[in-house]
Amino acid sequence: MEALSSARAGIDATEPLLLRENAGAIAVLTFNRPRTRNTLSEAMLAALADELAAIAKDPGVRALVLAAKGPAFSGGHDLKELTARRSDGDRGRGYFRHIMATCSAMMQQIVRLPQPVIAAVQGTATAAGCQLVASCDLAVASADAKFGVSGINAGLFCSTPMVALSRNVARKHAMEMLLTGDLISAQDALRIGLVNRVVPPGSELDTALALARKIAGKSSHVVRLGKEAFYRQLELGLADAYRYTSEVMVENLLARDAEEGISAFVEKRPPKWRDE
Repeated sequence: MEALSSARAGIDATEPLLLRENAGAIAVLTFNRPRTRNTLSEAMLAALADELAAIAKDPGVRALVLAAKGPAFSGGHDLKELTARRSDGDRGRGYFRHIMATCSAMMQQIVRLPQPVIAAVQGTATAAGCQLVASCDLAVASADAKFGVSGINAGLFCSTPMVALSRNVARKHAMEMLLTGDLISAQDALRIGLVNRVVPPGSELDTALALARKIAGKSSHVVRLGKEAFYRQLELGLADAYRYTSEVMVENLLARDAEEGISAFVEKRPPKWRDE
């Protein structure tokens, strides 16, 4: 199916869906289907899930940057691919369920990845593409970037993108985006908390890499511990969140890197992380 859809789009099917490169301890994954707006096709979801699984097990990777080629960061699900399954005996129900489950699992992979994930958004991120940005730990956007959960315009409420979006921005901002389907500017995305920084066009990847390098200079053990705790405590009530994070702090204090970091601070010297 990937070869067929690529041929129709005038894309060399031998070209990888994702480009992987390492910049020191930083892994960079770049969406490589600009002519189809880097949609999250079934093949793209599988490729991204495979790369995330490999990165999760790689101690040499301390941060991940997601980038894209072309005018769109990602246009969300491949609607042509979905529409083609309406001729199935169940009108596509089974396939639709499979794609939504696959996409949801991949988004959760990002949240559960030990390494921080930074989106470098150069263009438009819509529907599940916007969900992807919201699922990343941090996001740097070009001033030209736009964001939207525009499914409502095609009679499809962006229910799964809503999960990540509503956990990043205030309810009324999320609802306005979901109900109108309007695209918002990078500056508005910054204002409502969907992205961390807005930078001149063309500098988003360099800025994301600089941010990733800063994070990579910390103890990877402590970063991993903190990222997991951040997302877990969000799902707990106030008292339970404090009980849980208190235990995390105790374990953190007992870690070799906390011992080293505190000693380095007191002695006014750079720490020498052991990542344990």
